[in-house]
Amino acid sequence: MDAGVAPLIPFKANSKPSHPGVWKQAYHYFHMHREEFMARYHKRSNIESTFSMMKAKFGDGVRCKTDVAMKNEVLPKFCVTTFAV
Repeated sequence: MDAGVAPLIPFKANSKPSHPGVWKQAYHYFHMHREEFMARYHKRSNIESTFSMMKAKFGDGVRCKTDVAMKNEVLPKFCVTTFAV
């Protein structure tokens, strides 16, 4: 959380805040701000589904070696996948 990032962990019904620190904070955030948590978690779920679909369609590797070439290779794949739906 020091870097401005918070983990989104959907806890099970029988979970308890037994560990101090970040785990306990995440547990209480999950239970006290359920609507906000679920809205953020749904965005994460959508992103993971998109990346999974892209990997299934195009594979999970790129052939280019330089950073610019990698971006140029991946961007058209992303556009085709996003706008073809």
